[in-house]
Amino acid sequence: MKKRVVYPLVIISFIVLLDQITKYLARTFIHPMETIELLPVLNLVSVRNQGAAFGMFSSLGNNFFICISVAAILFMLWVIITSREDYRIFSMLAAGAIGNLIDRLTLGYVVDFMDVTVSGHHWPAFNVADSALTIGIAFLLFNLIIKRN
Repeated sequence: MKKRVVYPLVIISFIVLLDQITKYLARTFIHPMETIELLPVLNLVSVRNQGAAFGMFSSLGNNFFICISVAAILFMLWVIITSREDYRIFSMLAAGAIGNLIDRLTLGYVVDFMDVTVSGHHWPAFNVADSALTIGIAFLLFNLIIKRN
């Protein structure tokens, strides 16, 4: 039982804390029109994302995304507690959803601040919570493919 509750809480807490600290720093120290180059492929920016991934579906409104987030978080917590699925993957997914939900509830938008451009290809700004979601989804898909073979 310890593994099913304590370890996921540690993972979720660490990711959410890192996400909220980095978003606070971005809001505090990066002007909305400013770009800070860290590496040739990585810039820091300050973006207010009112939609879903990459700002899509912003016309659906913040309340819609809050409801979807709460439902997804509850489902992931249920999976972590009741199933034999990899708790690390679902902890990353839950943490990403919680991090962005906190922004939606407190600010009315999600703070994005990492901006990547590689060989002229630009990736929309994202944050630590988005990274946790993306990595969690990638591992989930990988596990599904491996289990099928």
